[in-house]
Amino acid sequence: MLSASSSGSALNEQIELLEDVSGKLAITDMADPAVQRRFQPAEGRATVGQSRHPWWVKITLQRAAGAPSQWWLENAGITIFNLQLYLPNGQSGWSIRETGDAVPYREGRDHAYRRMVFKLPALGEEPITLYFRSFDPAGNSFPLKIWQLSDLEQLTANENIGFGLIYGMILALLLYNLFILAALRDRAYFWYVMATACVLVFILSMTGHGFQYLWPDNPVPFWLDRITLPSLWGIFVMRFTQELLYTKRGLIWPHRLLNIGCALYVIAIAINIFGYRAEGALMIALTPIVTVPTALFSAGVRCFQGFVPARFYLLGYGAVLISTVVLVMRAAGLIEPSNFTAYLFPLSIAAETILFSFALAYRIQMLKQEKAEALQQADREKTARLAQAQANAAELQHSVDVRTAELAATNERLRQREQALQHAAFHDPLTELPNRRYLVERCETSLANARRQNEAIALLLIDLDHFKPINDKHGHDAGDLMLQQIALRLREHVRSGDALARLGGDEFAVLVCGADAEEHAREIANRLLIELAKPVRYGAERLTVTISIGVALYPQHAGTFTALYKAADEMLYRVKTRGRSGSAVCGEDGELSTSARLHLDVLSVPSGLL
Repeated sequence: MLSASSSGSALNEQIELLEDVSGKLAITDMADPAVQRRFQPAEGRATVGQSRHPWWVKITLQRAAGAPSQWWLENAGITIFNLQLYLPNGQSGWSIRETGDAVPYREGRDHAYRRMVFKLPALGEEPITLYFRSFDPAGNSFPLKIWQLSDLEQLTANENIGFGLIYGMILALLLYNLFILAALRDRAYFWYVMATACVLVFILSMTGHGFQYLWPDNPVPFWLDRITLPSLWGIFVMRFTQELLYTKRGLIWPHRLLNIGCALYVIAIAINIFGYRAEGALMIALTPIVTVPTALFSAGVRCFQGFVPARFYLLGYGAVLISTVVLVMRAAGLIEPSNFTAYLFPLSIAAETILFSFALAYRIQMLKQEKAEALQQADREKTARLAQAQANAAELQHSVDVRTAELAATNERLRQREQALQHAAFHDPLTELPNRRYLVERCETSLANARRQNEAIALLLIDLDHFKPINDKHGHDAGDLMLQQIALRLREHVRSGDALARLGGDEFAVLVCGADAEEHAREIANRLLIELAKPVRYGAERLTVTISIGVALYPQHAGTFTALYKAADEMLYRVKTRGRSGSAVCGEDGELSTSARLHLDVLSVPSGLL
C-alpha cells in the first residue's frame, strides 16, 4: 500500500520470485494458476547471484487514499544483461519495457538516471500487478524502490556530487601520474596509469554513469561490460604489483603465479567475447584465489625486508580486497545490495589510487638515491680503472670485443632494414599484397619459363564495381576495410603457386601458370564473382560490391606482359560496358584482342618476296 510517505521505500519485502528453469515462460503464462503457485516470497532478497536461468519478479502495488497516483519504479541492478518489465496496459494485455546492458541506454529508461527507472501507469484504488524478467548469467540483482520524481531528482543531485568528487580525484591522480610517466618512462608508472584509467571506466560502468553519459546510444559492448573491465583491471594491477615489488628479483614463484593470474584474466575476457558470460564471471570470481594471496605475500615479504612502498601497497590493496570480496559476495547472492556496498568499491578504489601513488613516489625517491649511490660508486671505479688502463690489456681486448659485437648488431639491423625496404618495394602497404612492380617481374619470369616448357599463362584483371560510392558515403576507413577484406578473400581462393597483386586503387590481378592455366583461370573467375560479392560488415553497415574480371591467355592472345595486360584490360572494359559484375575471356566470343588483330594484319601483308 503506497502512501504519501512511501517515496524512496524498498519493495523487496513485498515481491515474489520464480526461477524459469526451462527459460521458456512468457508473460502470457503468468495467467496460469500453476505458474502462479510456483512464485515464492522473496523475504527481502534483492539478488539471486549467478544463474543460467531467467528469474521472474512479481510485485503488486496499490495506492492508499490521499497518496499520489503517479509513481516511478527503480530497479538498481545496474549491470543486468537483459531486463524486461511487463506493465498492464488496461486492455487485458501487457506493455513491455526492455532494458539492461543489451539495450541502448536511451531506449531502456523512462527518466535520465544512472539506474533503471520506469514510469508506472497512474495508480487507482485497485491494485495492479507487474512483472520483471531478469536474465544475466553473471549475476541477477533487483533492488526495487518506489519514488516520487521530485525525490528521485534530489537523490540524483546528491549522488552526482559524491561521485563527482570520487571521479575527479581519480582523474587528477591519473593525469598527475601520466605526466610523471611521460617524464620518467618507468614501467611501474605505466601499469599504474593503465590500472587507474581502467578502474575509472570500471567505476563509471558500475555506477551506471558510463552507460548514461559515455555510450548512451548503444548497448554496453563486451569490452566495457562487467567481465572484461574487471579482468583488464586485474591484469594491470598484477603487472603493477610485479614492477613495484620487484617480484622478478627473489620472488620467482610469486612472480610466476601472478603471471598465471594475468593469463586467467585473459582467458576470462576471451570466453566472454564468445558469449560465455557465466563462465567468464565465474573465472574472475575464482582468479583472486590465486592472485590475492600471492600479491599480499609478496608485499609482506618486501615489508619484512624494509621496502617502504610495500607498506603503502598493503594498505591500498587491502582496502580494495575488502571491497572486491563484498562485490563477489554480492554477485554470488551471499549478501544483499545496498547503498553501502554500492559506494564501498569506488571509495576503496580512490583510497587505493592515492596509496599506490604514494608508493610510486617513495619508490622513485629510493631509485634516485640508488642512482646517486651508483654514480658515486661508478666514479670511484672509473678512477681506479684509469690508473691501470695502460697496463690492462685484457680490458682493452674486452672493449674491442664489445665494439665488434656492436658492429655485428649494426650490420644485422642494416640487413633487416634492407629486407624491410625490399618488402616495401614489392608490396602494397594497405593489403600486404604484392604490387604492380612485383607482378611485372613475376610475369616476365613466368613467360620465359612458359616458352621453354611450352605451358600456358592466364592473366586475370579484377576491378571492383561501385567502390567509389563506399568511400563517398562511409569514408576512406570503410573503403580501406573493403580493400583489405577483398585481399583476404583473394588469398583464400588463389592457389599458392599463382601470383596475386594489387595494381592500385580498386584493381587487382591474378597470374595463373601451368598446363591448366585457362581452365583454372575460368574456375577462379567464377568463384571470385561469388565470393568477392559477399557483404563486408562495417560497424552496423553491410558493404557490398560486385567485380568485373577480364582474362587474357598466353600464347593465344599475347606474347609479352604488356600485350597480355592490354588484352585482359580490353576484356575488363568489355565487362564494364555490358553492365559490370561478370567476366570475359579474350576471344571467347570469336573476337580477337587488339594485339592479336594487329599480329594477323602483319602476317597478311605481302612480303614482296613472291
